[in-house]
Amino acid sequence: MANQKILLESIKGDVVNPDSPDYNAALARWATNANAERNAKVVVFVKDAQDVAIALKYAKENSASSVENGLVIDLSRYINTVRVDAENRLGYVGGGTVWKTVDTEAIKHGLATVGGTVNHTGVAGLTLGGGYRWLANRYGLPTDNLRQATVVTADGSILAVNEKENPDLFWAIRGGGCNFGVVTEFVFQLHPQRKTVFAGKVIYAPNSLKKIVEVTKTWWPNAGENEAMCQIASVDPEGRPIMELLLFYNGSESEGRANFKEFLDIGPIADMAKEIPFEELNGLQNEQSKPGLGAYFKGISQKVPDYSSTLTVLLEAGKIAQTQKFTPSIIYEYFPLHKVNAVPIDATAFRRELTPNILLILAWDGGKERTEEARSTAQKLIDILITGQRGLSKSEEFGYTNYDMEAASAEVRNTAGSEERSKLAFASNYPRLQQVKRKYDPENVFNRWFPIVPAA
Repeated sequence: MANQKILLESIKGDVVNPDSPDYNAALARWATNANAERNAKVVVFVKDAQDVAIALKYAKENSASSVENGLVIDLSRYINTVRVDAENRLGYVGGGTVWKTVDTEAIKHGLATVGGTVNHTGVAGLTLGGGYRWLANRYGLPTDNLRQATVVTADGSILAVNEKENPDLFWAIRGGGCNFGVVTEFVFQLHPQRKTVFAGKVIYAPNSLKKIVEVTKTWWPNAGENEAMCQIASVDPEGRPIMELLLFYNGSESEGRANFKEFLDIGPIADMAKEIPFEELNGLQNEQSKPGLGAYFKGISQKVPDYSSTLTVLLEAGKIAQTQKFTPSIIYEYFPLHKVNAVPIDATAFRRELTPNILLILAWDGGKERTEEARSTAQKLIDILITGQRGLSKSEEFGYTNYDMEAASAEVRNTAGSEERSKLAFASNYPRLQQVKRKYDPENVFNRWFPIVPAA
């Protein structure tokens, strides 16, 4: 790329290229999954919004972006802190921050917001894409708790966005993903939170599944604001199928055990649920998304708990683990959605569904060489899940946008059906997003995640 010397002289942060000693480490940090790594020509670790604007100008002039042989703007090295305003219950969060930092800093003041259930992942991706998580049953999505953001747009403008300033852009980034600029700061609403909660995994043998589904059908329609769970069809270290229930109750252990008594009475083979510090809650699923592993994931929606299809994918998970050496996890999310769906669908850009999510993950030791095999294997499991969820709409079958690994795939993005995927992703909000896109990014510089075609 031309003008790297000018970039080096202008940026306050660090500019890393293939000749830099920390080049490989920079790529690994950018791509959490080993199969997502790309050989960027330049990685810019920016120090502030002005650095972002300079890097964007450089990228546009050199036709570069965060793809193979392009430019990556990385906020994680320097823009990664959290400041808590306890009096006003607000958290000021750098755009490169991970959720663990948010949880740790906020709970020091007896506060919390709705954060990621894998706490080594970034605040930005989850928030801009919506975010179904543990405290959503009380406070809505992360995007619903966003009060303000600082956005660097395609022309280098540094904008404060909220309900009063640039409200159209504020609407668009809450669910519209990274289609409108680089967010260097998020301001979240914080809420009072007790210091400990009841949470952890309870593991069952496959022969308990039918009873688990029966109890779930009774529990789920009446689940309240203090409770949630994930049910995970997976395998033990020897590759044998197991059913894990990751329980959460926003209260003491005695209250949690009383609340989930019907599930616990089924008879688990291991019970690791206990009262834990709140800041550990969002680390309980970290093992399923460890950095450095190859991973493929896909989501769909779930109409009702279904025994037959769940049993089939559970047994299939064991076969896959034994014969293909993938580690499968099929996660049925039960985060009560009353608060989430009390927000009108046009209040933010995020496409809200009445149905909870199923997330399928295949992990392996290695990199991109097994991605195609993982994709085809995952699709077979998705097809099984669909048989148990009759009556899914096209958007429900499409699934939650943050659970679509193909969203950032150049192979998919450059196909004729790319815009149709984006229309499914944003549903009735898509035409309005196109209008906002025309105003803030008419050249479509930001086009790596469910790209939005600017309105004519």
